[in-house]
Amino acid sequence: MPDLSESRPTTIQPPTADREPITHTMHGEDRLDDYHWLKTRGKADALVLGHLEAENAHLDAVMSPLRGTQATIYGELLSHVQEDDEQPPVQDGDWHYFIRTLEGKAHPVFLRRPVAGGDEQTLLDLNVLKTREGLDNVWVYLTRPSPDGRYWAYLMDKTGQEVWELRVLDTQTGELAEAALTGISGWTLAWHADSSALLYATEDDTQRPDKVWRHTLGQPQSADELLLQEDDSTFRVGASLSENGETLLLVSEANMAQEWLVLNARDVSARPQMLLPRVRGTEVMLADGGGHWLALTNAGGAEEFKLVRLPKEGELDLQKAAEVLPYSPERYLTGMHLFRNHLLLSGREGGYTRLWVLPRTADGYGAARRVEFPEDSSTVRIGGNRVYDTDTARILYGSLTRPNEHLDLDLNTLETTLVKATPVPGYDLGLYVSESVWATAPDGEQVPVSVVRRRDTALPAPTLLYGYGSYGIPVDPAFSMTRLPLLDRGWVWAIAHIRGGSERGRRWYDSGRLQHKMNTFTDFVAAGEHLRAAGVAGDLVAMGRSAGGLLMGAAVNLRPDLWKAAFVGVPFVDVLSTMLDASIPLTTGEYDEWGNPNDPEAYAAMRAYSPYDNLKAGVYPHLFVSTGLNDPRVAYWEPAKYVARLRTLEGSGSGVLVLKTNMGAGHGGSSGRYDALNEAAEEYAFALAAVAGELQSD
Repeated sequence: MPDLSESRPTTIQPPTADREPITHTMHGEDRLDDYHWLKTRGKADALVLGHLEAENAHLDAVMSPLRGTQATIYGELLSHVQEDDEQPPVQDGDWHYFIRTLEGKAHPVFLRRPVAGGDEQTLLDLNVLKTREGLDNVWVYLTRPSPDGRYWAYLMDKTGQEVWELRVLDTQTGELAEAALTGISGWTLAWHADSSALLYATEDDTQRPDKVWRHTLGQPQSADELLLQEDDSTFRVGASLSENGETLLLVSEANMAQEWLVLNARDVSARPQMLLPRVRGTEVMLADGGGHWLALTNAGGAEEFKLVRLPKEGELDLQKAAEVLPYSPERYLTGMHLFRNHLLLSGREGGYTRLWVLPRTADGYGAARRVEFPEDSSTVRIGGNRVYDTDTARILYGSLTRPNEHLDLDLNTLETTLVKATPVPGYDLGLYVSESVWATAPDGEQVPVSVVRRRDTALPAPTLLYGYGSYGIPVDPAFSMTRLPLLDRGWVWAIAHIRGGSERGRRWYDSGRLQHKMNTFTDFVAAGEHLRAAGVAGDLVAMGRSAGGLLMGAAVNLRPDLWKAAFVGVPFVDVLSTMLDASIPLTTGEYDEWGNPNDPEAYAAMRAYSPYDNLKAGVYPHLFVSTGLNDPRVAYWEPAKYVARLRTLEGSGSGVLVLKTNMGAGHGGSSGRYDALNEAAEEYAFALAAVAGELQSD
């Protein structure tokens, strides 16, 4: 449990970073950078660490009078947590696998029990492991049991740097089957059918997954067999096992292209065979249909994707492939899961997530039927499904006011059965109401905004506006108990579904990236302006993380007067410097998202919005900027440089500016659930004080 005691008083005077000017020259422009040294000296440098610690001390001084409010909010958040709980089990082979949380324990426990009945077996207790190995933080995101059920493999990160270990538990002995494999990518883990070997990926110096390996249990990692190597720095590799268990699918993919290779899952000596070579601009999601291949693709101008089938033998031509579900510009297809007798498709229609079921017949596939739900403004997605020969699919459903529900979908009747509703102690659904409103962007585009509040909240009210808007990742209307302390204090929570996400289809994504990226930021500003003009919002507080932190920086630069405060989380704010440095993680693989600034036009587009490069003297709102020292996605120096420069430009009347660096975590913050609640409580205490005029600094 976190220590919520009052912090020791420290000076309220913010630290001043040393200035060591250098000049970046590109495409005829000189960019002066006084704080490049925060990157070049590295995170272990005493001067860098000293500066970050000084910023943390300043944060403590600012927050000291607010720690009581933080403690109260933390207690409210904890009161809504079902501490003793477990997720519904997912069947894989002869076992049901599930996760349990325990009161007072920060981390989950991974377990299984026989499908036929019998005692449960603990596979991994992260609380015990953390203590035994003396870890500050620990993350396990990807686990895979072997097909015969004897082994249980998992990927573990101990620093937040997203450098993973692959560990394999022998469930018969309760001990690790072999020494951990190191230097592993966190995105690939797939078994051969006979349980003797598995596939994993490793990364290059920029943390780009560039190689897929086959590891035979019992052999040293040095003896592992290289199956795929990707030398194009804009592509990354991965591997997965098909739903029918027959094929290992290897992919080399960029943002706008995939190349597929296949491997017989039942032959541990098989080598990958090329199936679909890469074609820039043509995207393919692949599944093994048994006697054919299934593909979701944008080939042939199907911008929102169509479903086609390809023969196992003969020519594979996406342009000539037989259509299973023809292209419709009103329906965006995003994913699929194949069962023996059915195909379950996910996508979007009318701005919301949808599911469709297609029966599999001897001749192919029947008509698609949409699964209906009681609320349109909701979120539904395919859940964990590990059984191929079944007529039941696990799905997840919820809305802004309805906590997540685990449902079993009958693939024949399309009826759903509630398996478990996520328990939220102290929550009364009837007290809250949600709606969708529309904001008009500067170019006339209509931007949806989801809004949730208590029914008894008087409007206008303080409003937190959340946004992301990148990589085609939507922020769908889903419940979060962490909003309740604000909602119960008479706040409104709003989500701006801005371009750069995919809430309104693939075109919504494409019109918010590359040369169109500015739409993301002006959409968010338009959403805030609409909420004010419509009488919903009083004071506006903005919030975003990662690429959403970029959104915050750009929106604050565009309209600093619109926001009372902003939370700029692990923010990608030094866009030009980062995208010009191909030696750091994510850069080359994201040229299709942001552009390659070595190209003058791409450089100009990024130069127009890069938050660090567009700071100017003026009056800024209260800003809570956060980062993690071990963050491999958005390095600590980006927010540190941003805050250092901003301190020199804030005019009289500007708000309080703080920088929080989590010294033991990465992009996702602390791994323990109690620490995560405390971090949310701290931000809410800051927000409440900002609106109440209670923040004090220099």
